[in-house]
Amino acid sequence: MKIIRAPGEQPDKGCSRFGITISQKVSKRAVVRNRLKRQIRAALQTLMPRLQPGLWVVIILRVAALECDYWQFLRELEQLFTELEVCDGH
Repeated sequence: MKIIRAPGEQPDKGCSRFGITISQKVSKRAVVRNRLKRQIRAALQTLMPRLQPGLWVVIILRVAALECDYWQFLRELEQLFTELEVCDGH
């Protein structure tokens, strides 16, 4: 999984925006790709109260995401947001 944070000032400071991308190289089946996106969205909902407002982030899923479950996504997102210093755990 990779996270890209939009640089510079954002026009709307109070609203965070997240984009989730997953290529057909990860899975040809839309059902599988949609399930992964739902798991990422659920993990983001859990982390939202701990994140700074006004973030613009793109999350890119790689092939290894096929083997992950919700809890692994949650841990990895928390770790990546902490590295970006946008989570309260930094």
